[in-house]
Amino acid sequence: MEFPSKLVEDAVNEVSKLPGIGKKTALRLVLHLLKRDEEQTESLANALMAVRSRTQYCRKCHNLSDGELCGICASNRRDGSIICVVEDTRDVLAIENTAQFKGLYHVLGGIISPVEGVGPSDLQIDSLLQRLQSEDAGEIREIILALSPTMEGDTTAFYLQKKLRPFKLKISTIARGVPIGGDLEYADEVTLGRSILSRIAYE
Repeated sequence: MEFPSKLVEDAVNEVSKLPGIGKKTALRLVLHLLKRDEEQTESLANALMAVRSRTQYCRKCHNLSDGELCGICASNRRDGSIICVVEDTRDVLAIENTAQFKGLYHVLGGIISPVEGVGPSDLQIDSLLQRLQSEDAGEIREIILALSPTMEGDTTAFYLQKKLRPFKLKISTIARGVPIGGDLEYADEVTLGRSILSRIAYE
């Protein structure tokens, strides 16, 4: 791809490093920014620099945060008796968008994957155990393992179940089954099998 300007080429190369953005999309974005007012481009640049330099991790649940505690952990409207364990912040956002969960979270920062060299010590598992041993852990009654239904996710869930067993808490996992609007004929055997095993009473 030929560029009319070295500056444009450098900008396109940097933007195309973002996930899911190819060179053509990057070029469209760069040309769009050139058409915008300089103030708008500066606002975008400042926002990106701020999120990179000032965003931190919640000391309690490891979710992204502006301060020591994220908004969820700091809220007195959340149910402190339930902790939902997830892989990363994207999962927190996905669950929050359902408006169905009012408990707290614990972000592992990944899942166990021997192929990629990620072991239990690379995740926020020890901090979860420390959280359950802390002074304010008395109200915790249930741990929900909301991990991806993959081999790595199941391995992580199995490992966590063993580690959590001594705490005598209710350990649950999110239901797995056929999505709303999905056709049975297109569901894979594992998903369909788990849907049958995890069936619920018809009301």
